[in-house]
Amino acid sequence: MSRFPSPTDTVTPRQPREQERVITANRQTSWAFSDAFVAEDEALLWARDRAREAGLRSVSPGAGAALGLLAATVDAKAVAEIGTGCGVSGIHLLHGMRPDGVLTTVDQEPEHQQFARHAFRAAGFASNRARFIPGRALDVLPRLADAGYDLVFCDGDRMEFLDYLAESLRLLRPGGLVVFEGVFAHGRTIGSGPQPTEVLRLRELLRTVRESPELLPSLLPVGDGLLCAVKRSTPA
Repeated sequence: MSRFPSPTDTVTPRQPREQERVITANRQTSWAFSDAFVAEDEALLWARDRAREAGLRSVSPGAGAALGLLAATVDAKAVAEIGTGCGVSGIHLLHGMRPDGVLTTVDQEPEHQQFARHAFRAAGFASNRARFIPGRALDVLPRLADAGYDLVFCDGDRMEFLDYLAESLRLLRPGGLVVFEGVFAHGRTIGSGPQPTEVLRLRELLRTVRESPELLPSLLPVGDGLLCAVKRSTPA
């Protein structure tokens, strides 16, 4: 059985150390370029500013563009978002959804959702394109419809990601997508040495998604890492 690589695993280098440093630098430049490639409008920039002032993390421009692309790929009409923040990820998702699509977004902070409402309006989305539900995600998600969603985006409490996964499998239609943001944890997920419980939970999530017969996974190196998986019509 395959397993998620451990930081203590020994890997034989294929290039001299000097060349490895060059490759790493090029990768960092590529990540920066992927963010700079995306032109964000005033509504997104306003939402980012509000999130920064509130001390919230937002998806990077590159990760946001990936979310919009994924929503468009599944022709999403119904999307559930865990973690409204100030609306950055929601705007990207709405841009990729069908014109008649509705984003259901959940957050514990109604004040943050008010910022998101304003940002959505400024981005040109009608009020009926988003349904805001205040509350803890694990209290709200059980009330949402089984197999009623094309995409579930998880950007809430990382300690609860495994619970979000279980709920997402119920919420998604066959062929739907679940996406987790921040799975790199700024490099700590693959870092050596003792790690906080949050990082250990992220490693467990990665293993669970990769080994699930119900999911077809991929790990996208944009932003702080997007873990994506398609819910199979029939288990592998």
